Amino acid sequence: MGTHVIKMPDIGEGIAEVELSVWHVKVGDMVVEDQVLADVMTDKAMVDIPSPVHGRVIALGGEPGEVMAVGSELIRIEVEGAGNLKESAQPAPAAATQAAPQTPKPTPVATPEPVVEKTIAPRCAPQAPVARDPEERPLASPAVRKHALDLGIQLRLVQGSGPAGRILHEDLEAYLAQGTSTQAKGGSGYAERHDEQQIPVIGMRRKIAQRMQEATQRAAHFSYVEEIDVTALEELRVHLNEKHGASRGKLTLLPFLVRALVVALRDFPQMNARYDDEAQVIHRSGAVHVGVATQSDVGLMVPVVRHAEARSLWDSATEISRLATAARNGKASRDELSGSTITLTSLGALGGIVSTPVLNLPEVAIVGVNKIVERPVVIKGQIVIRKMMNLSSSFDHRVVDGMDAAQFIQALRGLLEQPATLFVE
Repeated sequence: MGTHVIKMPDIGEGIAEVELSVWHVKVGDMVVEDQVLADVMTDKAMVDIPSPVHGRVIALGGEPGEVMAVGSELIRIEVEGAGNLKESAQPAPAAATQAAPQTPKPTPVATPEPVVEKTIAPRCAPQAPVARDPEERPLASPAVRKHALDLGIQLRLVQGSGPAGRILHEDLEAYLAQGTSTQAKGGSGYAERHDEQQIPVIGMRRKIAQRMQEATQRAAHFSYVEEIDVTALEELRVHLNEKHGASRGKLTLLPFLVRALVVALRDFPQMNARYDDEAQVIHRSGAVHVGVATQSDVGLMVPVVRHAEARSLWDSATEISRLATAARNGKASRDELSGSTITLTSLGALGGIVSTPVLNLPEVAIVGVNKIVERPVVIKGQIVIRKMMNLSSSFDHRVVDGMDAAQFIQALRGLLEQPATLFVE
Protein backbone atom coordinates (compact mmCIF):
# COMPACT_ATOMS: atom_id res chain seq x y z
CA MET A 1 0.00 0.00 0.00
CA GLY A 2 1.10 3.56 -0.62
CA THR A 3 0.16 6.98 0.70
CA HIS A 4 -1.04 9.76 -1.59
CA VAL A 5 -0.84 13.32 -0.20
CA ILE A 6 -3.04 16.06 -1.64
CA LYS A 7 -1.78 19.56 -0.94
CA MET A 8 -3.78 22.78 -0.82
CA PRO A 9 -3.98 23.83 -4.48
CA ASP A 10 -2.86 27.12 -5.97
CA ILE A 11 -6.19 28.76 -6.83
CA GLY A 12 -4.50 31.51 -8.84
CA GLU A 13 -4.63 35.34 -8.77
CA GLY A 14 -1.72 35.43 -6.33
CA ILE A 15 -3.74 33.87 -3.49
CA ALA A 16 -1.35 32.63 -0.79
CA GLU A 17 -3.88 31.11 1.63
CA VAL A 18 -7.47 29.90 1.62
CA GLU A 19 -9.99 28.90 4.25
CA LEU A 20 -10.95 25.28 4.69
CA SER A 21 -14.73 25.51 4.74
CA VAL A 22 -16.30 22.03 4.67
CA TRP A 23 -15.06 18.44 4.74
CA HIS A 24 -17.14 15.96 2.73
CA VAL A 25 -15.18 12.95 3.98
CA LYS A 26 -13.78 11.70 7.30
CA VAL A 27 -10.92 9.45 8.35
CA GLY A 28 -11.67 5.87 7.35
CA ASP A 29 -13.91 6.76 4.39
CA MET A 30 -13.30 5.09 1.04
CA VAL A 31 -13.14 7.62 -1.80
CA VAL A 32 -13.12 7.30 -5.58
CA GLU A 33 -11.55 9.37 -8.29
CA ASP A 34 -13.25 12.77 -8.85
CA GLN A 35 -15.17 12.54 -5.56
CA VAL A 36 -15.29 15.94 -3.83
CA LEU A 37 -13.23 15.80 -0.65
CA ALA A 38 -13.55 19.35 0.68
CA ASP A 39 -14.61 22.93 -0.09
CA VAL A 40 -12.18 25.79 0.37
CA MET A 41 -13.05 29.47 0.31
CA THR A 42 -11.10 32.10 -1.60
CA ASP A 43 -11.75 35.83 -1.43
CA LYS A 44 -14.44 35.50 -4.09
CA ALA A 45 -15.90 32.02 -4.28
CA MET A 46 -15.98 28.46 -3.01
CA VAL A 47 -13.75 25.87 -4.68
CA ASP A 48 -14.23 22.10 -4.75
CA ILE A 49 -11.21 19.86 -4.11
CA PRO A 50 -11.75 16.48 -5.87
CA SER A 51 -9.78 13.32 -5.32
CA PRO A 52 -7.41 12.30 -8.13
CA VAL A 53 -7.22 8.72 -6.80
CA HIS A 54 -9.18 5.82 -5.33
CA GLY A 55 -8.35 4.93 -1.77
CA ARG A 56 -9.06 5.29 1.96
CA VAL A 57 -8.76 8.54 3.93
CA ILE A 58 -6.14 8.17 6.65
CA ALA A 59 -5.59 11.80 7.77
CA LEU A 60 -7.18 15.24 7.41
CA GLY A 61 -4.93 18.29 7.37
CA GLY A 62 -7.17 20.86 9.04
CA GLU A 63 -10.48 21.78 10.62
CA PRO A 64 -13.36 23.75 9.02
CA GLY A 65 -12.69 27.45 9.47
CA GLU A 66 -8.91 27.02 9.50
CA VAL A 67 -6.92 29.26 7.14
CA MET A 68 -4.33 27.15 5.31
CA ALA A 69 -1.39 28.14 3.16
CA VAL A 70 -1.27 27.10 -0.48
CA GLY A 71 0.94 24.01 -0.68
CA SER A 72 0.21 22.79 2.85
CA GLU A 73 -0.97 19.23 3.38
CA LEU A 74 -4.74 18.93 2.95
CA ILE A 75 -5.44 15.20 3.11
CA ARG A 76 -3.70 11.80 3.04
CA ILE A 77 -5.20 8.86 1.17
CA GLU A 78 -4.04 5.26 1.36
CA VAL A 79 -3.84 3.78 -2.15
CA GLU A 80 -2.95 0.41 -3.62
CA GLY A 81 0.51 0.01 -5.05
CA ALA A 82 4.06 0.80 -4.03
CA GLY A 83 4.72 2.01 -0.53
CA ASN A 84 6.45 5.24 -1.47
CA LEU A 85 4.85 8.61 -0.60
CA LYS A 86 3.28 10.52 -3.51
CA GLU A 87 2.09 14.11 -3.50
CA SER A 88 -0.22 16.19 -5.66
CA ALA A 89 -1.58 19.72 -5.65
CA GLN A 90 -4.41 20.46 -8.03
CA PRO A 91 -4.05 23.50 -10.30
CA ALA A 92 -6.78 26.10 -10.63
CA PRO A 93 -9.27 25.64 -13.51
CA ALA A 94 -9.14 27.66 -16.71
CA ALA A 95 -12.86 28.35 -16.28
CA ALA A 96 -15.07 27.76 -13.27
CA THR A 97 -17.72 25.95 -15.28
CA GLN A 98 -15.18 23.57 -16.81
CA ALA A 99 -15.73 20.01 -15.64
CA ALA A 100 -12.84 17.87 -14.45
CA PRO A 101 -11.56 15.85 -17.43
CA GLN A 102 -11.64 12.07 -17.36
CA THR A 103 -8.35 10.29 -16.70
CA PRO A 104 -7.23 6.66 -16.98
CA LYS A 105 -7.53 4.32 -14.03
CA PRO A 106 -5.40 5.61 -11.17
CA THR A 107 -1.92 4.41 -10.37
CA PRO A 108 0.18 5.24 -7.28
CA VAL A 109 1.45 8.30 -9.18
CA ALA A 110 -1.59 10.56 -9.47
CA THR A 111 -2.37 12.85 -12.38
CA PRO A 112 -3.34 16.34 -11.15
CA GLU A 113 -7.00 17.14 -11.75
CA PRO A 114 -8.54 20.57 -12.28
CA VAL A 115 -10.47 22.07 -9.39
CA VAL A 116 -14.09 22.88 -10.21
CA GLU A 117 -14.82 26.30 -8.73
CA LYS A 118 -18.26 27.12 -7.42
CA THR A 119 -20.15 28.38 -4.45
CA ILE A 120 -21.44 25.91 -1.90
CA ALA A 121 -24.12 23.57 -3.23
CA PRO A 122 -25.96 20.82 -1.38
CA ARG A 123 -24.43 17.40 -1.99
CA CYS A 124 -26.26 15.19 0.45
CA ALA A 125 -29.72 13.85 -0.26
CA PRO A 126 -32.35 15.11 2.20
CA GLN A 127 -32.55 12.84 5.22
CA ALA A 128 -35.61 11.75 7.14
CA PRO A 129 -37.19 14.46 9.30
CA VAL A 130 -35.84 14.68 12.83
CA ALA A 131 -37.15 16.43 15.90
CA ARG A 132 -34.54 18.68 17.49
CA ASP A 133 -34.58 19.95 21.01
CA PRO A 134 -37.25 22.70 21.26
CA GLU A 135 -34.53 25.15 22.28
CA GLU A 136 -32.26 24.42 19.31
CA ARG A 137 -32.24 26.98 16.49
CA PRO A 138 -31.51 25.23 13.17
CA LEU A 139 -29.20 26.82 10.61
CA ALA A 140 -31.15 28.37 7.72
CA SER A 141 -31.08 31.52 5.59
CA PRO A 142 -33.76 34.24 6.01
CA ALA A 143 -35.29 33.19 2.69
CA VAL A 144 -35.60 29.58 3.84
CA ARG A 145 -37.07 30.68 7.19
CA LYS A 146 -39.71 32.76 5.41
CA HIS A 147 -40.46 29.88 3.03
CA ALA A 148 -40.90 27.53 5.99
CA LEU A 149 -43.18 30.05 7.71
CA ASP A 150 -45.32 30.36 4.57
CA LEU A 151 -45.59 26.55 4.38
CA GLY A 152 -46.35 26.15 8.07
CA ILE A 153 -43.22 24.06 8.67
CA GLN A 154 -41.34 24.13 11.97
CA LEU A 155 -37.66 24.13 11.06
CA ARG A 156 -36.65 22.10 14.11
CA LEU A 157 -38.46 19.12 12.53
CA VAL A 158 -36.50 19.34 9.26
CA GLN A 159 -33.15 17.64 8.62
CA GLY A 160 -30.77 19.97 6.78
CA SER A 161 -28.61 18.67 3.93
CA GLY A 162 -26.44 21.78 3.55
CA PRO A 163 -23.03 22.52 5.08
CA ALA A 164 -23.03 22.11 8.88
CA GLY A 165 -26.62 20.83 8.66
CA ARG A 166 -27.98 24.06 7.15
CA ILE A 167 -31.58 23.70 5.99
CA LEU A 168 -32.09 24.44 2.28
CA HIS A 169 -35.21 24.99 0.17
CA GLU A 170 -34.86 21.42 -1.14
CA ASP A 171 -35.08 20.12 2.43
CA LEU A 172 -38.43 21.85 2.92
CA GLU A 173 -39.74 20.26 -0.28
CA ALA A 174 -38.48 16.84 0.83
CA TYR A 175 -40.14 17.30 4.22
CA LEU A 176 -43.49 18.10 2.58
CA ALA A 177 -43.15 15.18 0.21
CA GLN A 178 -42.76 12.79 3.12
CA GLY A 179 -46.13 13.93 4.46
CA THR A 180 -44.80 14.52 7.96
CA SER A 181 -47.08 16.42 10.30
CA THR A 182 -45.98 20.01 10.80
CA GLN A 183 -47.43 20.15 14.28
CA ALA A 184 -44.82 20.03 17.01
CA LYS A 185 -45.46 17.42 19.69
CA GLY A 186 -45.32 18.55 23.26
CA GLY A 187 -43.63 21.63 24.63
CA SER A 188 -45.09 25.04 25.31
CA GLY A 189 -44.53 28.33 23.55
CA TYR A 190 -44.45 30.00 26.98
CA ALA A 191 -41.76 27.78 28.51
CA GLU A 192 -38.60 29.43 29.84
CA ARG A 193 -35.55 29.11 27.64
CA HIS A 194 -31.96 28.99 28.81
CA ASP A 195 -30.24 27.88 25.63
CA GLU A 196 -27.23 29.49 23.98
CA GLN A 197 -25.59 28.52 20.73
CA GLN A 198 -22.02 29.03 19.55
CA ILE A 199 -21.97 29.19 15.77
CA PRO A 200 -18.51 29.40 14.15
CA VAL A 201 -18.28 32.21 11.59
CA ILE A 202 -16.58 30.34 8.77
CA GLY A 203 -16.75 29.94 5.00
CA MET A 204 -18.99 32.32 3.09
CA ARG A 205 -20.32 33.95 6.26
CA ARG A 206 -16.77 34.82 7.36
CA LYS A 207 -15.99 36.37 3.96
CA ILE A 208 -19.20 38.41 4.05
CA ALA A 209 -18.38 39.61 7.56
CA GLN A 210 -14.85 40.57 6.56
CA ARG A 211 -15.97 42.45 3.45
CA MET A 212 -18.72 44.32 5.29
CA GLN A 213 -16.36 45.29 8.09
CA GLU A 214 -13.70 46.38 5.63
CA ALA A 215 -16.22 48.44 3.66
CA THR A 216 -17.49 50.32 6.70
CA GLN A 217 -13.97 50.90 8.05
CA ARG A 218 -12.32 52.04 4.83
CA ALA A 219 -15.05 53.95 2.99
CA ALA A 220 -16.70 57.16 4.18
CA HIS A 221 -20.31 56.06 3.77
CA PHE A 222 -23.21 58.41 3.34
CA SER A 223 -26.73 57.57 2.19
CA TYR A 224 -29.32 59.47 0.19
CA VAL A 225 -32.99 58.49 -0.01
CA GLU A 226 -35.49 59.67 -2.60
CA GLU A 227 -39.15 58.84 -3.22
CA ILE A 228 -40.12 57.86 -6.77
CA ASP A 229 -43.52 57.56 -8.43
CA VAL A 230 -43.30 54.34 -10.44
CA THR A 231 -46.94 54.21 -11.53
CA ALA A 232 -46.14 54.82 -15.20
CA LEU A 233 -43.18 52.45 -15.08
CA GLU A 234 -45.31 49.65 -13.65
CA GLU A 235 -47.98 50.29 -16.31
CA LEU A 236 -45.32 49.97 -19.00
CA ARG A 237 -43.91 46.80 -17.45
CA VAL A 238 -47.36 45.17 -17.24
CA HIS A 239 -48.12 46.20 -20.84
CA LEU A 240 -44.85 44.76 -22.17
CA ASN A 241 -45.40 41.50 -20.28
CA GLU A 242 -48.91 41.15 -21.66
CA LYS A 243 -47.71 41.79 -25.20
CA HIS A 244 -44.33 40.03 -25.23
CA GLY A 245 -44.17 37.93 -22.06
CA ALA A 246 -45.07 34.66 -23.77
CA SER A 247 -42.39 35.01 -26.45
CA ARG A 248 -39.65 36.99 -24.72
CA GLY A 249 -40.17 36.23 -21.04
CA LYS A 250 -41.57 38.24 -18.16
CA LEU A 251 -39.93 41.48 -17.08
CA THR A 252 -39.41 42.35 -13.43
CA LEU A 253 -38.49 45.83 -12.20
CA LEU A 254 -34.76 45.06 -12.18
CA PRO A 255 -34.09 45.29 -15.96
CA PHE A 256 -35.66 48.77 -15.98
CA LEU A 257 -33.44 49.80 -13.06
CA VAL A 258 -30.37 48.48 -14.86
CA ARG A 259 -31.36 50.47 -17.95
CA ALA A 260 -31.89 53.60 -15.85
CA LEU A 261 -28.40 53.18 -14.36
CA VAL A 262 -26.87 52.86 -17.84
CA VAL A 263 -28.53 56.06 -19.06
CA ALA A 264 -27.89 58.10 -15.90
CA LEU A 265 -24.22 57.09 -15.73
CA ARG A 266 -23.61 58.79 -19.07
CA ASP A 267 -23.91 62.11 -17.25
CA PHE A 268 -22.44 60.87 -13.94
CA PRO A 269 -19.43 58.69 -14.86
CA GLN A 270 -17.90 59.34 -11.43
CA MET A 271 -20.45 56.89 -9.97
CA ASN A 272 -19.35 54.07 -12.27
CA ALA A 273 -15.95 53.75 -10.70
CA ARG A 274 -13.67 51.74 -8.42
CA TYR A 275 -11.38 53.45 -5.92
CA ASP A 276 -7.93 52.05 -5.23
CA ASP A 277 -7.34 53.81 -1.92
CA GLU A 278 -3.86 52.36 -1.50
CA ALA A 279 -2.65 53.73 -4.84
CA GLN A 280 -4.91 56.81 -4.50
CA VAL A 281 -6.32 56.23 -7.98
CA ILE A 282 -9.94 56.31 -9.18
CA HIS A 283 -10.67 53.94 -12.06
CA ARG A 284 -13.69 55.17 -14.04
CA SER A 285 -15.17 52.52 -16.28
CA GLY A 286 -16.75 53.09 -19.66
CA ALA A 287 -18.39 49.68 -19.46
CA VAL A 288 -21.26 49.33 -17.00
CA HIS A 289 -20.88 46.07 -15.11
CA VAL A 290 -23.84 45.98 -12.72
CA GLY A 291 -23.57 43.83 -9.61
CA VAL A 292 -26.98 42.51 -8.55
CA ALA A 293 -27.03 41.57 -4.86
CA THR A 294 -28.56 38.09 -4.56
CA GLN A 295 -29.47 36.16 -1.42
CA SER A 296 -28.51 32.49 -1.45
CA ASP A 297 -28.69 29.73 1.14
CA VAL A 298 -25.07 30.39 2.10
CA GLY A 299 -25.28 34.18 2.25
CA LEU A 300 -25.25 37.30 0.12
CA MET A 301 -23.59 37.10 -3.29
CA VAL A 302 -23.20 39.71 -6.02
CA PRO A 303 -23.20 38.19 -9.51
CA VAL A 304 -22.35 40.68 -12.27
CA VAL A 305 -24.35 41.65 -15.35
CA ARG A 306 -21.49 42.55 -17.67
CA HIS A 307 -21.77 45.28 -20.31
CA ALA A 308 -25.24 46.32 -19.29
CA GLU A 309 -24.83 49.30 -21.63
CA ALA A 310 -25.13 46.91 -24.60
CA ARG A 311 -28.16 44.95 -23.38
CA SER A 312 -31.87 45.31 -24.12
CA LEU A 313 -34.49 44.98 -21.40
CA TRP A 314 -35.06 41.30 -22.17
CA ASP A 315 -31.36 40.59 -22.53
CA SER A 316 -30.76 42.10 -19.08
CA ALA A 317 -33.73 40.20 -17.65
CA THR A 318 -32.41 36.89 -19.00
CA GLU A 319 -28.92 37.52 -17.67
CA ILE A 320 -30.16 38.62 -14.24
CA SER A 321 -32.28 35.46 -13.98
CA ARG A 322 -29.43 33.22 -15.14
CA LEU A 323 -26.93 34.70 -12.70
CA ALA A 324 -29.35 34.64 -9.76
CA THR A 325 -30.14 30.99 -10.41
CA ALA A 326 -26.45 30.13 -10.68
CA ALA A 327 -25.69 31.92 -7.40
CA ARG A 328 -28.55 30.27 -5.53
CA ASN A 329 -27.67 26.82 -6.89
CA GLY A 330 -24.00 27.21 -6.04
CA LYS A 331 -22.84 27.26 -9.66
CA ALA A 332 -21.75 30.87 -10.13
CA SER A 333 -18.12 31.10 -11.19
CA ARG A 334 -15.50 33.38 -9.69
CA ASP A 335 -15.59 35.55 -12.83
CA GLU A 336 -19.36 35.87 -12.55
CA LEU A 337 -18.99 37.08 -8.95
CA SER A 338 -16.35 39.77 -9.54
CA GLY A 339 -15.62 42.85 -11.60
CA SER A 340 -18.74 44.96 -10.98
CA THR A 341 -18.47 48.74 -11.31
CA ILE A 342 -21.72 49.66 -9.53
CA THR A 343 -24.15 47.55 -7.51
CA LEU A 344 -27.92 47.28 -7.39
CA THR A 345 -29.50 45.79 -4.28
CA SER A 346 -33.15 44.98 -3.67
CA LEU A 347 -35.12 42.96 -1.13
CA GLY A 348 -38.21 42.91 -3.32
CA ALA A 349 -41.44 42.72 -1.37
CA LEU A 350 -39.43 42.76 1.88
CA GLY A 351 -37.65 45.96 0.86
CA GLY A 352 -39.08 48.11 3.65
CA ILE A 353 -39.29 51.89 3.46
CA VAL A 354 -35.66 52.94 3.91
CA SER A 355 -32.36 51.06 4.04
CA THR A 356 -28.68 52.01 4.25
CA PRO A 357 -26.83 49.60 1.97
CA VAL A 358 -23.12 48.97 2.50
CA LEU A 359 -20.80 49.67 -0.42
CA ASN A 360 -19.43 46.77 -2.42
CA LEU A 361 -15.77 47.82 -2.26
CA PRO A 362 -13.90 49.03 -4.21
CA GLU A 363 -17.00 50.52 -5.87
CA VAL A 364 -18.08 54.02 -4.87
CA ALA A 365 -21.87 53.74 -5.28
CA ILE A 366 -24.64 51.27 -4.52
CA VAL A 367 -28.31 51.83 -5.38
CA GLY A 368 -30.83 50.25 -3.01
CA VAL A 369 -34.41 49.56 -4.02
CA ASN A 370 -37.24 49.53 -1.48
CA LYS A 371 -40.65 47.96 -1.97
CA ILE A 372 -43.43 49.48 -4.07
CA VAL A 373 -46.49 50.59 -2.09
CA GLU A 374 -49.69 52.38 -3.02
CA ARG A 375 -50.02 55.69 -1.22
CA PRO A 376 -52.18 58.82 -1.47
CA VAL A 377 -50.24 61.58 -3.23
CA VAL A 378 -51.21 65.18 -3.95
CA ILE A 379 -50.93 66.02 -7.66
CA LYS A 380 -52.13 69.43 -8.89
CA GLY A 381 -54.16 69.88 -5.75
CA GLN A 382 -55.88 66.50 -6.01
CA ILE A 383 -55.33 63.44 -3.82
CA VAL A 384 -54.68 60.41 -5.99
CA ILE A 385 -53.40 56.88 -5.35
CA ARG A 386 -49.98 56.25 -6.86
CA LYS A 387 -47.42 53.46 -6.74
CA MET A 388 -44.47 54.83 -4.82
CA MET A 389 -41.00 53.44 -4.21
CA ASN A 390 -37.92 54.73 -2.39
CA LEU A 391 -34.35 54.49 -3.62
CA SER A 392 -31.99 54.19 -0.65
CA SER A 393 -28.48 54.58 -2.00
CA SER A 394 -25.01 54.83 -0.45
CA PHE A 395 -21.84 56.48 -1.70
CA ASP A 396 -18.17 56.78 -0.80
CA HIS A 397 -17.72 60.37 0.34
CA ARG A 398 -13.98 60.14 -0.30
CA VAL A 399 -14.78 60.08 -4.01
CA VAL A 400 -18.39 61.24 -4.44
CA ASP A 401 -19.61 64.66 -3.31
CA GLY A 402 -23.05 64.95 -1.76
CA MET A 403 -24.35 67.24 -4.49
CA ASP A 404 -23.26 64.83 -7.21
CA ALA A 405 -24.94 61.93 -5.44
CA ALA A 406 -28.19 63.88 -5.08
CA GLN A 407 -28.15 64.90 -8.74
CA PHE A 408 -27.44 61.33 -9.81
CA ILE A 409 -30.42 59.96 -7.87
CA GLN A 410 -32.62 62.77 -9.20
CA ALA A 411 -31.57 61.75 -12.71
CA LEU A 412 -32.60 58.18 -11.94
CA ARG A 413 -35.89 59.48 -10.58
CA GLY A 414 -36.61 61.42 -13.75
CA LEU A 415 -35.89 58.40 -15.94
CA LEU A 416 -38.05 56.04 -13.89
CA GLU A 417 -40.97 58.44 -13.55
CA GLN A 418 -40.93 59.12 -17.30
CA PRO A 419 -40.01 55.64 -18.57
CA ALA A 420 -40.11 56.59 -22.24
CA THR A 421 -36.91 58.57 -21.64
CA LEU A 422 -35.12 55.31 -20.89
CA PHE A 423 -35.15 54.59 -24.62
CA VAL A 424 -34.60 58.04 -26.14
CA GLU A 425 -31.13 58.31 -27.66
